Amino acid sequence: MNKEVFEKGFKEKMDKNFLELSKYYDFNLEVFCEFNTLIFEINNCLLIELNRAAITLTNHLLERLLKLALINNETGIGPIEFENWNKAFEEPNKKHGTSVLADSINKCRKIELISEEEKNFLFDTIRVLMRNGFSHADSSKILADLPDDSKMFQGSFSNPNDRLKEVNVNQKIIPTFQAIQMENFAKDNAKSYFDFVFHLIFRIEKRLIAKLK
Repeated sequence: MNKEVFEKGFKEKMDKNFLELSKYYDFNLEVFCEFNTLIFEINNCLLIELNRAAITLTNHLLERLLKLALINNETGIGPIEFENWNKAFEEPNKKHGTSVLADSINKCRKIELISEEEKNFLFDTIRVLMRNGFSHADSSKILADLPDDSKMFQGSFSNPNDRLKEVNVNQKIIPTFQAIQMENFAKDNAKSYFDFVFHLIFRIEKRLIAKLK
């Protein structure tokens, strides 16, 4: 495959998706400025339809967001003198930097940086489907509603007149079909997942500012 084929494919996807996604390039964060480049990177993935990459990066963005929210809640959001950075961040980073997602969600809810509705959605849906499904490569929950047996038909290109053979397969346990289903799931959900986390950043930022100003 040559360069021109890639360029043509990328341009077609950019032309198709840019109008919908351009709003995610135009934003202003006050507290979580370090997310500027990460949001840009995720949106670029969505722009050229790298949906599984977008979901995996959005998982990273979400986990980092909750940890930083907890850290900023302790350090404050005002300026800190450069010579005091180590002292200010050492303990909060040690305390929250290695938290698993479930703990970060519960801690953020306890100090009211996320709502009860957000907590339940993050814990019951995002943690199980998006984080486990993609960052942990566990497709079991995403594919759980598929039937244990799907009817498929086997034929032969070398003998096209042969009668088709009916075969029952379990798509939930066969890697080829798992991959197809996960790709379809990512295509259907990558944009809405990123949109949720994108707006969650601003809601948490607003709550931190109101709490610590």
